[in-house]
Parts: sequence; structure tokens; C-alpha cells
Amino acid sequence: MEKIAYVNGSYVPHSEAKVSVFDRGFLFADGIYEVAAVLEGKLIDNASHLARLKRSVGEIQLALPETLERIEEIQKELVKRNDLVNGMVYLEVTRGADKGRDFAFPKAEANVKPTLVMFTSEKDIINAPSAKTGINVITVPDIRWERRDIKSVALLAQVLAKQAAAAAGAGEAWMIEDGKVTEGGSSSSFIVTQDDVIVTRQNGNEILPGCTRKAVVKLAEERQLRIEERAFTVEEALAAKEAFITSASVFVQGVVAIDGNKVGNGKVGPITDRLREIYVEFAKATAV
Repeated sequence: MEKIAYVNGSYVPHSEAKVSVFDRGFLFADGIYEVAAVLEGKLIDNASHLARLKRSVGEIQLALPETLERIEEIQKELVKRNDLVNGMVYLEVTRGADKGRDFAFPKAEANVKPTLVMFTSEKDIINAPSAKTGINVITVPDIRWERRDIKSVALLAQVLAKQAAAAAGAGEAWMIEDGKVTEGGSSSSFIVTQDDVIVTRQNGNEILPGCTRKAVVKLAEERQLRIEERAFTVEEALAAKEAFITSASVFVQGVVAIDGNKVGNGKVGPITDRLREIYVEFAKATAV
């Protein structure tokens, strides 16, 4: 059976899911997106994702076409209609489709309505083989704009970074600016120092405030694990005991090599494993 998407008020088969050629998300990347994980048919940490959605659209003066409560209802309905057990729900909101291509926002009298689309995809995050083996990462220059805290659909720099990683046989790319790691192409970056301090870059315009990152930091602090929110270098990462990434699509994922150089003993470390276990427990306990 063909999967179902949501497009501007209607649930339609993927083959019929279409938006206008004049949609500003297509023409200008004038839009915001979110991705929430699904475990056992329930949304994971979704309140955090919706709060970030609200913040991001506010930063670009984009009005949501539905309330956050209604958006969550649509997410759940898509999970139900697609019989989704484990996977992801993607949503995107754009400034809508005007009558032509003008950089400035549509005029009020044009009554252009924002576009809202959603779809699901299947993924077994819990049993992913890389959760046990870890992944290699490569480093690339961070060539993005200066408002990375906004979850914009303008992802060309990340596409190029992820393609470079794929071409190198790596699982992720870490982006480097002024000698420091900002974040991964689609993840937050962490290291564990030799004295068991968990280090991750502080939130700011330089990185996306990751929802999974936020939860993992809080869960670690609740268990009296030491956290430092600061920038770190690749050299620090290579000298670390462990490294890992977080995101909605991998939860907590060990990094065992950077640019072909082993991190620690080249295996997923115990703190990374423990944080993954803790996060999965949290995810299942708070799913909606």
C-alpha cells in the first residue's frame, strides 16, 4: 500500500503529494523543518521539537498555519495511517506560494498561506548495527551562514558535507570553523575527556540547538556526570577517551575514528553506551 503524506490540510498518497512551483521553500529555501523519531508507534521528545519549530519560525517571521497541538495531531495521524512502528516524521513549513518569484515577503493583500507538509519514513534506530560498532567521521570546513540556530531548509552545505562523508565511507562529517568543531552535518558532536568529562559545544548562533543533545545533557547532569559546554578542537577529540554524536535519527551514536585516526581504543566507549541506554529509557518513558 502506498504511504500517505500530509499536504496543506489533506492526507494524500505520496504520488499525489505536490506543492506549487512558486512555493518559496522551493525557490528560496524560505522555510523551517523538524524531524521527530518514532518508537513503537509513539513520538519521541516531540514537545522539544515543536518548541524548536516555534522558535525557528519566529526567528524568520513565519506564521505557523496550524497550532502546535494540531501539528502533533497530524503527526500522530500520519503514524497511524502509515502503520509506522519505528522511524521518523518529517515536517516542513514554508512561507507559501506567491504568484511569482520576488525575494521580499509576500504582501499582506496577496493573502499567501504558509505551506505545511509532513511525511513518515521507516528506520530501526534501536537496532542499528552502527550503534554497536560506532562510526567514522571526517572533518570538513564549515561554510554555512551565521544563523545555524535556525532549523532552516537551506541545507546545501550540509548536503555537501554528508556527501563527502559518504564518498569517504564515513558515517558523518564534523564541520570545522576557526579550528574548532561546530557540529555534525546532521548531528551534535561530543567528546569524553581522559578524566571522564563530557564536552559539547555551547548553544549559540554557531550551532543548531539539538533536541536530543539537550535531553542527553540533562540526563547526564541528573546522574552527576560532568558536563562542559564549550568548543573543542579535532586534536582534543583525537586525544579523548570517547566521542559520539546525538540526533533524533541516531539517538546516541559512538564515533570510533576521525579522519582515519582512532578515538580511544577504536571502539564505542562505556560512557557513550550508558548515555545511549539512558536516552532510550527516557525516550520510551516519555513517548506520546
